[in-house]
Amino acid sequence: MKTWFLAVFVLLAGCANAASPSGQKPVTVVLHGQRIAVELATDDAQRQRGLMMRPSLPANHGMLFVFPRTEPQAFWMKNTLIPLDMLYFDATRRLVSMQLNVPPCQADPCPVYPSEGPARYVLELSGGTARRIGAQPGDELKIEGEIGPVR
Repeated sequence: MKTWFLAVFVLLAGCANAASPSGQKPVTVVLHGQRIAVELATDDAQRQRGLMMRPSLPANHGMLFVFPRTEPQAFWMKNTLIPLDMLYFDATRRLVSMQLNVPPCQADPCPVYPSEGPARYVLELSGGTARRIGAQPGDELKIEGEIGPVR
């Protein structure tokens, strides 16, 4: 009986430290004093899939897209079901531009939402979150956790 209990305890403890569905360990970012749990998109396939087909996004959750180079970035809302805030950050993780409360795509081709300058990181949040937390250009994005390889 003790062996069974120990095995279940070890299994549950391992799950508590398990990686996210994308296979990566959880990462938290801090923006304008707000802690946000993020999924990472660090390769082309993850960046292309993004938050497509999600019927909702929990409060204080988002997705952090990490690119191998700092350059102008542009996103669209194809197959995205919820409004999103897109926050573009440069290589020093300073907020350079925002596209706020971007609606799901309703027509083909979908509109494109570009950064206003070169960006290396893009944080997607539920629509209205950036305004609610008071995010402004120049804010620093702090990253807590390991990003891992970027491809």
